[in-house]
Amino acid sequence: MPLNPLATSFLTAFSISKPSTKPYAKDRAAHASLWSLFALLTACLLLGACGEGESKVESGDRQQILHWGNGAEPQELDPHIVTGVPEHHIITALLEGLVLKDPSTLEPIPGVAERWTLSDDLLTYSFHLRDNARWSNGDPVTADDFVWSWWRALQPALGNQYAYMYYAIKNAEAYAKGEISDFEKVGVKALDKRTLQVTLANPTPYFLQLLDHYSMFPVHRPTIEKFGGPAERGTRWTRAGNFVGNGAFILKRWDLNKIVTVEKNPSYWDSHAVKLKGIYFYPTENVSTEERMFRAGQLHITGSIPADKIAVYKKERPEDLRIATYLGTYFYRFNTQIAHLADPRVRRALAMSIDRKQIVEHVTKGGQLPAYTYTPPDTLGYTAEDGFAFDPAAARALLTEAGYSNGEGFPQTEILYNTSEGHRKLAVAIQQMWKTNLNIDVILNNQDWKVYLDNVDNGHYQIARAGWIGDYVDPNTFLDMWVSDGGNNRTGWSNPNYDRLVLDESPTAANRSARYLAFKQAEAILLEAMPILPIYFYTRNNLVQPSVKGMPANLLDYALYKNIYLDPAQPEGGK
Repeated sequence: MPLNPLATSFLTAFSISKPSTKPYAKDRAAHASLWSLFALLTACLLLGACGEGESKVESGDRQQILHWGNGAEPQELDPHIVTGVPEHHIITALLEGLVLKDPSTLEPIPGVAERWTLSDDLLTYSFHLRDNARWSNGDPVTADDFVWSWWRALQPALGNQYAYMYYAIKNAEAYAKGEISDFEKVGVKALDKRTLQVTLANPTPYFLQLLDHYSMFPVHRPTIEKFGGPAERGTRWTRAGNFVGNGAFILKRWDLNKIVTVEKNPSYWDSHAVKLKGIYFYPTENVSTEERMFRAGQLHITGSIPADKIAVYKKERPEDLRIATYLGTYFYRFNTQIAHLADPRVRRALAMSIDRKQIVEHVTKGGQLPAYTYTPPDTLGYTAEDGFAFDPAAARALLTEAGYSNGEGFPQTEILYNTSEGHRKLAVAIQQMWKTNLNIDVILNNQDWKVYLDNVDNGHYQIARAGWIGDYVDPNTFLDMWVSDGGNNRTGWSNPNYDRLVLDESPTAANRSARYLAFKQAEAILLEAMPILPIYFYTRNNLVQPSVKGMPANLLDYALYKNIYLDPAQPEGGK
């Protein structure tokens, strides 16, 4: 069991040594008694409890403190520069957008905006902000805060990989790409302190869903400017004691690679509805360690579960296991700037030589589905045509055509993945399949989350594992990733016809059928070129203590923290 933080504090504060072999006689008994007491206390602290002491889950249930396994150390807590799920979990506790989502239906519900209206031409939204919306330092949250924050998010120097989320707004793309320099021409206006007007380039049926994504959250301008320029990355405004947010919680502590804690924000507009007193986020990249922490009562929720433990929990502790449909795709990126990977025949050969059925049945073992498209099937009624199949003979023929008959002369190639036993097992399986089916050798490179992200962002990889969870329920959230120079593309691939279909034809389509036809044509281009290698469609497999209530499973694994509470006595069914 990991060293209890309280034990660490005790050992640091009291540097008591073992009794000397030659103490003064009159002090010997007292010294020995003190040492015995110290040894007992230390043992209790190391074990996490003495006698009838509580586990973290038990004390958390009593105190309304949620203990959350967060998978990895967050890269940052700036909503305009991060892209990962671990960051998402924390940022959505600290900041809030114009709207929230109902965790049961995923329909937009009021957030900072108490109401909104939409013009008859479906182009202009008017958001009416709450009078009692406040930053955690007491400042009012205003329409100007959103205008400034969105201006910041579109600054090219900031390097916001989610800048394209704004492109539904009139002239936002032109501004982000430097085609216009006057932000006044972008369709975002503060009509007064409480009214924000947003004008779209085209009717966008999913626009309200975008507003609950952290990339469109407001940030506190005075705090940003106190610690650096608005387009400066990595300043200390995101550190505990500096962070000013408008969400349901305040950043209390951030100990790198140990813990991030947040506590209830008394200035939050809906604070009376927030039942949790705090959330403790633990970066636990080793999924086996995380499962042991859960079993020992150290976590309420895990980020994942070891594949070989799923059957055990199904049989022995089904009440703790949650398996749910998840709107996401696990895939590998190809760096198409690498000479041999620039050849689409090589990329397709690699894709067609992987037995996905074997992977989901014998490696991941969590109900995942083999992926032969990129967008998950039946995403709001959209399903693409399969772009390839498992066909080792055809794969070998493609590799021969590309100049690597029987794998001979194939350059040394590396799969990059971030620290996770699940990622490692999958990479090993694929490594073996490529050796068996194509006679090529690849090497594996494991890096921690921050280093991995930095290398992928900067193109310092050949093949890199990746996963994408929809930001909203629409095929656009998957397909707009791969437009030329898209912030989350990072493959070096581009195709003007793909861009036209995704950026021009689909937004202006007369109806859903025409829009989905444009998407299907675009996805066919993507799968033919294969800058990415789809592997499987996710399910969400994790462990949740029965005491966690108000957190229903949904397609996006969306948690509305202010709805969550802890009640070990409540009958099952309150999740």
